[in-house]
Amino acid sequence: MKLPEELLVLLRQPSTCYIATSMADGSPQLTQTWVDTDGEHVIINSVQSHVKTRNIARDPRVAVAISDPDNPSRYFQVRGRVVNVTTDGAVDHIEKLAQKYLGTPYPWFGGRDQVRVIIVIEPEKVSGTG
Repeated sequence: MKLPEELLVLLRQPSTCYIATSMADGSPQLTQTWVDTDGEHVIINSVQSHVKTRNIARDPRVAVAISDPDNPSRYFQVRGRVVNVTTDGAVDHIEKLAQKYLGTPYPWFGGRDQVRVIIVIEPEKVSGTG
């Protein structure tokens, strides 16, 4: 599925994003995160030991909600599957996201010993409002 141009615009700016994954017992888990795109996929950067990353390893189905920072009631929902989780380039990517969201280098909230990962989501269904 192709991402609509309006969504690509939001993915390329510092938009608010939430990712939903499933816990082992099937209950939902929701996390606010920074978001990016390569033009075809939704891309999230996380830490290898975080709950969402472990959930994705078990069940790659996810949903993300991305809202317009200037009008939060305008948002897109993307349901899809994680098609890749990699450490390759993840540190450079979090630095790029920090510039986008903070305008500064990444502050390494959890410490520099964390293993960063890039999570690549292939969209299967896109909807939106506003």
